[in-house]
Amino acid sequence: MKIAVLTDLHANREAVQAVMEHAEARGAEQWAFVGDFVGYGADPSWVVEMAREKVSRGAIAVQGNHDLAVAQGPSSTMRLDARRVVEWTRAQLDASQIEFLARLPLMLPYGELLFVHANAYHPAGWDYLHGRMEAARSLMATQQRITFCGHMHEPRLFHMSAVGKTSDFTPIPGEPIPLLGTRRWLVIPGSAGQPRDGDPAACYAMFDDERASLTYWRVPYDVETAGAKIRAADLPQALAERLVDGH
Repeated sequence: MKIAVLTDLHANREAVQAVMEHAEARGAEQWAFVGDFVGYGADPSWVVEMAREKVSRGAIAVQGNHDLAVAQGPSSTMRLDARRVVEWTRAQLDASQIEFLARLPLMLPYGELLFVHANAYHPAGWDYLHGRMEAARSLMATQQRITFCGHMHEPRLFHMSAVGKTSDFTPIPGEPIPLLGTRRWLVIPGSAGQPRDGDPAACYAMFDDERASLTYWRVPYDVETAGAKIRAADLPQALAERLVDGH
């Protein structure tokens, strides 16, 4: 079965639609959404409704930190721009959509796979996996052989040998990677809705469980329209600019 893994969708309808069409054209049979459906972008209702419909048909979904912030409402410690985005996003969603975000699990095992937004060792702490040390800590916190994470907005792949040595590399889009059974793996597909590695093209990964292979993909999309919607919604200008420069 081919599983399309998307994370950090961030209310970017144009990017998410492009990614899903790309994945469907390559035979996606299952969907996994690794958190942060909302925040930053101008189409939270569309993205949440799409995810809710997919989950009703068996898709995998976990909660991200932006989802939790929107479900709970802004806190007094938030920066002004962040508070503004949360308040605006909540106003775009109905009660059932907010409830959907609130009820998402932090982690979800799926056979030998684990899906979690930030990390497996303390999912509710939202620590970033900056490098091998944090990746190893996450891999050692679970029994699953392959962990899928988001939160970082940059595509990365970590692997741990049988003796605990952890290595990493930046994958090349479109090139299948065999996930050897002698290693444990931590997959960060990169952000579908707001990439931050200097390339504005949307990210996702496709896992083929029959072949035990993983392919990272980059998908160009209508960045200008997504940015124009952010500006039209009177959200912070920088959020539109980030889509253009991929930072």
